[in-house]
Amino acid sequence: MKRLLLVGLFVAGLLWALVSFKGLAAQGTYNSIILDFREDIGAAQIESQVKSFAQQFGATPQFNSEFSQGDHVFVVKGDRGLLNALRHSPLTKFTEIIEPNYEYQALLVPNDPDYGKQWNLRSINVEPAWDSTRGSGSVVAVIDTGITKVSDLEITTFVEGYDFVNDRYEATDDNGHGTHVAGTIAQSTNNERGVAGIAHGASLMPLKVLSAGGGGTVADIAEAIKYAADHNAHIINMSLGGGGESRLLQEAIDYAHSKGVLIIAAAGNEGQNAVSYPARYRHVVGVAALDPAGSKTPYSNYGAGIDIAAPGGLKNGDDPAGGILQNTINPDVPGEDVYVAFEGTSMAAPHVAGVAALVRASGITDPDQIEQVLKQSAIPVTDDALNHYGAGKLDAAAAVKLAEKGQITFRDFFNWLRDNGYLNPRFWIDGGVTALLPKIAMVLGSYIFAWFLRNYFPFGWSWPLSMGLVAGSAGIFPLKGCYLFDLPQMPFRVMGSSLPELGSAVQGTTLLNPIFASVLIPFVLILLFLGHARWKWFAVGTALGVAACLGVRAAIAPDLMWLGNGAIARAFLGVNAVMCFALASLAAKPEVRHL
Repeated sequence: MKRLLLVGLFVAGLLWALVSFKGLAAQGTYNSIILDFREDIGAAQIESQVKSFAQQFGATPQFNSEFSQGDHVFVVKGDRGLLNALRHSPLTKFTEIIEPNYEYQALLVPNDPDYGKQWNLRSINVEPAWDSTRGSGSVVAVIDTGITKVSDLEITTFVEGYDFVNDRYEATDDNGHGTHVAGTIAQSTNNERGVAGIAHGASLMPLKVLSAGGGGTVADIAEAIKYAADHNAHIINMSLGGGGESRLLQEAIDYAHSKGVLIIAAAGNEGQNAVSYPARYRHVVGVAALDPAGSKTPYSNYGAGIDIAAPGGLKNGDDPAGGILQNTINPDVPGEDVYVAFEGTSMAAPHVAGVAALVRASGITDPDQIEQVLKQSAIPVTDDALNHYGAGKLDAAAAVKLAEKGQITFRDFFNWLRDNGYLNPRFWIDGGVTALLPKIAMVLGSYIFAWFLRNYFPFGWSWPLSMGLVAGSAGIFPLKGCYLFDLPQMPFRVMGSSLPELGSAVQGTTLLNPIFASVLIPFVLILLFLGHARWKWFAVGTALGVAACLGVRAAIAPDLMWLGNGAIARAFLGVNAVMCFALASLAAKPEVRHL
């Protein structure tokens, strides 16, 4: 029964963790801890506790502000290790709250001064998506005219790329097109400069295949695709295209797809029912362009090969308001960068690449699944006989929400284990309600009691007896203690607690509950199993284990609810320890039959 109970509790906790996983993922970060002392404690006693804290932990709690003094709210620098130590310390008797001082952030509306001109980002509903992710961990390869690290890309992360036009590793831009495209994907954002980018937490990989004049060959493009796949790119953006099918290019695309890379390409700007290559190839997401009103643009290609539509811009003459505004180089003035509005399907494709980076950062890593998320979350257009819109209009917030819905990947679960301390070896030897060394003393004490009792009432050692000794004295004692509000961890706390500590485990405190920390549970078990030849010894072992546990607690930590930690508590624990030993002696006494 004990094993079944423990297994059941563990499975229930694990299922709870999986079902509640997205809640766990939002636990937050902190580097300080809140200590809220009880209102009925005087200033002198609080000052004494603060001094004792400083001596023990090497840090001094301070009032959070001048307004905190009346509420006795202190803050102290510390991490999860200190938090766990405090929750298992005597300080819990003097405080109402010991909890992380979580750091909250303003929901992002970028402070980039020209963000207001980026109608395109608001049209794809990107701001709610930023509340969940900024694309961190995603690598987007931009196969284009290269990328120059202009002033508004100063805090954007780059990984090494290659210039296939000039055969060198420095893939800088001499045209302006590639840098502009890169800005839509990952322009440095919230840096009080210029404009914003969609996945500004992602990394950019510059791959130059187009010359200063904007032209390039299929051979260079195919090599760039394979380079990206072989150098850990997750997404490829190709704001380029043309006519003529190439087996070499299709093979490179298939190769990258087989390595888990999502490929996105512009549909072309001829306004024809003929999507350009490489957008027409299988395993490529073809992107059509929308104007500021969300309608199809007159220049965007359409028809077979269009998978989704995104903002490409439509300017009215020289008025830049309808274009896609980003920071790029001034090709006419070396070393100068400018903010300029472009239009075209070349501008539409990086919107999809940026949102794909957000989706990938939300836990979807398979390229086909990312594409499905992008399409399923798109805003559909019903009147689209000629396929101008594909699955619909790109919606960043809906894509991220769909990506997060019900997704529990191994990486996410690994991160959850790490963030909750399960991967730290110290976690597993923290010892339940009481620390490791006292637990070992309790187990040894229970075996000493059993050996002593065996001298008077000979009996054989058995698994039920040993199970009772361990369960009564220490539980599965290496397992760490947890708290009631961490329900997924509850099985670990219960298994790491002895029978006298179960009341403490459920209530999330270091104080023993006298109802559990007494002869009561051993008495009930012996009543139940006394007539059973085998399980009687489990009850005897439990009584001896509880006796050892109560004896050790009486000596080192007599903290009892309602009874304090003084002489009364020690007497209560000591008397009940003696009663448990006496009960075990009576139960172990051989039955005498009269003939």
